Amino acid sequence: MTRFIYDQFTKQYIQELLKPLGQTETSKTLASERREIDIFFTPNPENIASASNLGLLGRLATTPAVFEPFSNPVQPGEIRSCLVKILEMKAQWERQAKREKRRLAPGESPRLWILTPTASPAILADFGATVDLENWMSGVYFMPKGLESAIIVIHQLPPTAETLWLRILGTGRVQKQALQELYQLPGDNPTRETTLELLYNLRAMLEARQNLDPEERELIMELSPLYLQRLQTVKEEGIQQGVQQGIQQGVQQGIQQGIQQGIQQGVQQGQRSLLESMLQVKFGAVDAELAEIIDRLIAVPPLEQAQLIWQLSREELLARFSRDL
Repeated sequence: MTRFIYDQFTKQYIQELLKPLGQTETSKTLASERREIDIFFTPNPENIASASNLGLLGRLATTPAVFEPFSNPVQPGEIRSCLVKILEMKAQWERQAKREKRRLAPGESPRLWILTPTASPAILADFGATVDLENWMSGVYFMPKGLESAIIVIHQLPPTAETLWLRILGTGRVQKQALQELYQLPGDNPTRETTLELLYNLRAMLEARQNLDPEERELIMELSPLYLQRLQTVKEEGIQQGVQQGIQQGVQQGIQQGIQQGIQQGVQQGQRSLLESMLQVKFGAVDAELAEIIDRLIAVPPLEQAQLIWQLSREELLARFSRDL
């Protein structure tokens, strides 16, 4: 899968799922070497009890954690780079504790979790990574104790509810099975809805690209039925909201005219919601400048909207749609 799109999706996905449990930072820079950590998570002690809702992912997030996800099988150089970053972060924490004349409490220092679809036995052996089946499940490989680091091999995780939220980040058959399990969850499950919204945005970004590989095309097909259902739901919600607005407006300007205007406003509000989601996935947040161009983006055909958001940088997008504002 295209690395940049996957990275954006994965960061947003983990950030959104862990938001109820604490604070997440993406692309955190280490001051000394200007290395970037993909995702740094700090748990909120008051919300630890809710971690079980996320199964294995929640268990990883009960202590400060660095998440380094990979779309392709992780390679030795990438593992070494991750280890350098976590060791540098630990050194910073130890220096801070020393300045404060105290010792780091057990579990206070961050742990490293490398997420990879697969990993060869040779690579795992080279880094001394082994399973701990007495305390953890298969697929979780711990490096030597002093490193406080582990490699999560997603395709080796048991296909249970506890691993669902990590298997979503797998590939091929593993991801397809996880998506089927996701669809079967109750519609009022908040994590299900958050995940689906992010997956819909991922689908839109992929669809806007050319020269898709077979895995990307398969993912688009897998997500299409629920994606189209979601678009219809947004449209219906917009129409319903528009009818209500139209009836209120109709008291002053004529019922029929008011309803028609209300329907149009409702549909636009639904389109605005989808565009805000896509912009958030691409750029991490929708600031005031991006919010100002959404109305102009709505006037563009839906497929072209996704293509423009994916292909253009933030500056190019603002330059194109901020003219004459």
